[in-house]
Amino acid sequence: MERKIKAGIIGGAGYTAGELIRILINHPCVDISFVHSTSQSGLPISDIHESLAGETDMMFSAEADLTAIDVVFLCMGHGKSREFWTNYSRPEHLKVIDLSQDYRDESEGYVYGLPEWQRERIKATSLLANPGCFATAIQLALLPLAQAKLSGNEINITAITGSTGAGVKPGATTHFSWRNDNISVYKAFEHQHLKEICRNLSRLSRTADMPAINFVPMRGDFARGIFASCFTDCSLSEEEAVALYKGFYRDAAFTVVSDRNINLKQVTNTNKAIVHVEKHGGKLLVLSAIDNLLKGASGQAVQNMNLMFGLDEYTGLRLKGNAF
Repeated sequence: MERKIKAGIIGGAGYTAGELIRILINHPCVDISFVHSTSQSGLPISDIHESLAGETDMMFSAEADLTAIDVVFLCMGHGKSREFWTNYSRPEHLKVIDLSQDYRDESEGYVYGLPEWQRERIKATSLLANPGCFATAIQLALLPLAQAKLSGNEINITAITGSTGAGVKPGATTHFSWRNDNISVYKAFEHQHLKEICRNLSRLSRTADMPAINFVPMRGDFARGIFASCFTDCSLSEEEAVALYKGFYRDAAFTVVSDRNINLKQVTNTNKAIVHVEKHGGKLLVLSAIDNLLKGASGQAVQNMNLMFGLDEYTGLRLKGNAF
């Protein structure tokens, strides 16, 4: 690329924005033009995102000049992206990557940005809806089964997430003294990502007659990561299931099918998703692990940006996991 991509970030004070800044200041093809935050305007970015001390001297901006950039990342809370576009007009040239859930139903011309499923559509779009974190982990566990129409009458899912999944604003269930050495269920069978998951699996399988999906989300006593355990009745042998998954993800840049059992530390601080498949009697067990802030948010957003600008998917995303 002859000149660097000029990027702007809206909603710069949260966890996903902090990770996005960390990736983009080291991305060889990107310059950050501004990081917009109404709450932190005028402050050094490293005052809020303290791990960036010595990495950048940028300040949070109260202004967002969309005409001067090539891509904007919307890192605000759910509902805020639609509100943003009531106050700003999108220049025709500007590519948009929205990290909220506002356009994940592909309304208003947005493309759902799960590269393992929609790579070619992502390459061609200017409006990108980044997937949710639970939705990413669970869909990557189930996409091959959905495409092959091989799941049973119901799919049972338990998935646990770190405290950063709740966002930077503190709350009763993210307070250290409550979260430490603790675990709890929340939004059982009703999590907001369930509609996203069901809608996309139905699209991929090309049928409205989808199996019931029973999803029980859990809060973990760790900061980052999602580990999902999914099982369903399946007629395939273990060898056939492994071959199905490896074939489906053969060309995926960041999704790996592991022959060995997996753990969360394999993916934390990376943009990888690791999937493992086992057969137990008539049940197929699929395990999936991602970093909720990276493959579940900012890393996947940069992966999508790379595709939208014709770059290699790995550009700026060769991150080492922190296994120790």
